[in-house]
Amino acid sequence: MNKKILCFSAAAVLLMASCKEEKTTDETASSGEVAATYEAKGMSDEYDAKIDEIVSKMTLEEKVGMLHGYSMFTNQGVEHLGIPEVHMADGPLGVREEIERMSWKPAGRTDDFATFYPAGGGLSATWNPEMAATFGKSIGEESRARGKDILLAPAFNIVRTPVGGRTFEYLTEDPFLNKSLIVPYVVSLQEQDVAACIKHFAANNQETNRGTVDVQMDERTLREIYLPAFEAAITKAKAYSVMGAYNKFRGDFLCENSYMLQDVLRDEWGFKGIVISDWAAVHSTKKALEAGTDLEMGTNKPTFDDFYFAKPLLEAVKAGTVTEAEIDKHVKRTLKLLFAVKAMGDTAGRAKGSISTDAHFKDAYNIASESVVLLKNSENLLPLKTDGLKSIAVIGANATKTHAQGGFGAGVKTKHEITPLDALKAKLPSSVAINYAAGYKTEFKPRSEGKFGDVVQEVNVPINTLDPKMIAEAVAAAKKSDVAVLFVGANRDYETEASDRMDLSLPFGQQGLIDAVKAANPKTIVVFIAGAPYDLNKTEKENSTIVWSWYNGSEGGNALADVLLGKVNPSGKLPWTMPVKLEDSPAHATKSFPGGATEEYKEGILVGYRWFDTKNVTPLYPFGYGLSYTTFEFANAKADKKEYATDDTITVTVDVKNTGKTDGKEVVQLYASKTGGSKVTRANKELKGFTKALVKAGSTESVTIKVPVKELAYYDVATKKWTVESGTYTFKLGSSSRDIKGEVSVNIK
Repeated sequence: MNKKILCFSAAAVLLMASCKEEKTTDETASSGEVAATYEAKGMSDEYDAKIDEIVSKMTLEEKVGMLHGYSMFTNQGVEHLGIPEVHMADGPLGVREEIERMSWKPAGRTDDFATFYPAGGGLSATWNPEMAATFGKSIGEESRARGKDILLAPAFNIVRTPVGGRTFEYLTEDPFLNKSLIVPYVVSLQEQDVAACIKHFAANNQETNRGTVDVQMDERTLREIYLPAFEAAITKAKAYSVMGAYNKFRGDFLCENSYMLQDVLRDEWGFKGIVISDWAAVHSTKKALEAGTDLEMGTNKPTFDDFYFAKPLLEAVKAGTVTEAEIDKHVKRTLKLLFAVKAMGDTAGRAKGSISTDAHFKDAYNIASESVVLLKNSENLLPLKTDGLKSIAVIGANATKTHAQGGFGAGVKTKHEITPLDALKAKLPSSVAINYAAGYKTEFKPRSEGKFGDVVQEVNVPINTLDPKMIAEAVAAAKKSDVAVLFVGANRDYETEASDRMDLSLPFGQQGLIDAVKAANPKTIVVFIAGAPYDLNKTEKENSTIVWSWYNGSEGGNALADVLLGKVNPSGKLPWTMPVKLEDSPAHATKSFPGGATEEYKEGILVGYRWFDTKNVTPLYPFGYGLSYTTFEFANAKADKKEYATDDTITVTVDVKNTGKTDGKEVVQLYASKTGGSKVTRANKELKGFTKALVKAGSTESVTIKVPVKELAYYDVATKKWTVESGTYTFKLGSSSRDIKGEVSVNIK
């Protein structure tokens, strides 16, 4: 059997590893190597004496200047002491363009073009921690080339609702998959001498009323669902900074929440870095500072001197309500970060970085090419066979739409974004005629107004009326072509920060376009480009071929075209559950979302597939779902022992056979279930390991997944400890949460 596999497991996450036995031609990865690569050292204490000396020479005004914004994306440095400003940049999709120091207006520079990387949905759909490491390293190099000390990324709050405005960037609905991707990302980013700012801490799962909503949930839900990826980013990846979220949690704003910022973040997890407020997320001086916020940014005040951590803080110290020792504590944390990224101290050895390089565009391509999800291919229209193909209709605004910019929030200024139509024109034989029609307009109404607690499109409301002339053009193009490829979905003006969607309906009247094109040409391939679930019921029922892609970066069009043409065999898997209807999703089934002044997470630990699988609710497409141009069989699933102690690691192996004629990658997913009852409510199954295996046509690979017994623990609220119950556990191995192909049972002593 071959050893050319990608192996990512629970043990890999705890050690920050996957199973890397040898590199293959497509640079796939494995075990001991990754454990060493992703073992973060964290912030050094070697400069503490130097930091104490520096702080002793600072005036109170200089200290306070370091604790609040002094421009849109910096604090204030102290030049005579060699303390530089801390330079920050947004970066979920790539390093944001430079803006003016004192306003949000673009600076108009010509040297701030950057690579546009796939959004979080695309990265997570790869189910590949090596792609996350590639992402972190690549964007870290770009951050350094732009002189940044902190990249305000990654964002990885749990996808709690399908209509969440930031679903497109918030990775997944599963805490294990989130931490499996975040740790290699953060480690690889910080190896480039730039700090990750992990966000948004915490329970920041909706845009509706995000600045005021008070999130309420039980402690077990917090610990098992909403904190694991943050904890791993701190304790394993040693993230240097954390962004405090907008919302409240149990009554206190998260930037003045001592339980979250002090008790959990610092006392339990040992965090040594700095807490940066989200822009305008600070609401007090003394309370926010003493709770643990170190740097206040973006507060909506007339001048930077009016920030809560500016003149009001100076006045508080002079009045004796805040001690200078408290100020010193926060200044020292910031200096520690500056030494960690070599902005102070060993500055000569600091990484220089590079930006908008061919190598970085290749990184973006590699991520995108592993993210595309094949949802349906019942008539084998894909991959497209160009032999004998004379014409192809390319229809839909998303065939030509770029996604680097748009919506509310950070985009990327890039010179290079290949659209699907660009790519198909370059890759199809010259003998194939391309008949293009836009099909629909992406137009919006004026913003909706709503009362407190309503889900409102605060930014853009789509116009859903189709233009008869555009439909006629699309139908004509489809009729005269051998095959039609329809590019529909959404864009970043519709899926956006600061706005949750009202429902799952396709915007811009696209369902009517899909119906018309399918009627005109039975050989229609429907390609969705979007970041969040939509109502695909009618499309799934009436179309044989459906592909899902994402806001997939500078090379997104090339990656998508290569999948359609068969150069790349799709291996993406859905990172969230696509429901039949919105009311099936847990936050909506429990009538929790969007709440009002308070939002109670009534579904508890049953988020995403946990709810669907435990409540026996059938999804349209399950978590972890994705097809291939080949087929796979699983056999001989077994564990290395029958019984384990709590400190042991369980090794599960399974043979994966490629039964088709095309080489392909399969994601082997391991879900754990407690058999025979439990002291606490448990989900039907929980993801505890996965492996992405490259299997040649006709070959069989032996795949290994390691699960530390401690990964099977639940959080015991009474003892405030993680507890592993003794008894029998069943490991379910499959290609999605619903497609289980083998089981292994083990006993825990």
